[in-house]
Amino acid sequence: MGDLLRNGFQREHLDARFRRLSFRCWHRGTQEGDLILGMFADEFLKSLDSAQLDRFDALLDCNDPDLFDWIFGVSTPPPEHDHDVMSLLRRFSATPHHRPRQSGQL
Repeated sequence: MGDLLRNGFQREHLDARFRRLSFRCWHRGTQEGDLILGMFADEFLKSLDSAQLDRFDALLDCNDPDLFDWIFGVSTPPPEHDHDVMSLLRRFSATPHHRPRQSGQL
């Protein structure tokens, strides 16, 4: 019974973490930032392990101009942010992605 409760709690915690990270990605303050990070989150969040989620969370704490300069290769990220998740973000951003238009959009 204890394992069942613990697993349920861990699952709930992980779901809440996914929702929090997804919200942060989709609400960056600019449409471009929302699309890049939000679409990345939609595609990859649930496949990241706990350590990768920690690194991604730390990236979201960075200011957007620096973060996007690192993602697009304008500048090199500092060593603490130059890792597998940054590489994944760079590859994702270098690939065209199409999002279906919502009703009322041109």
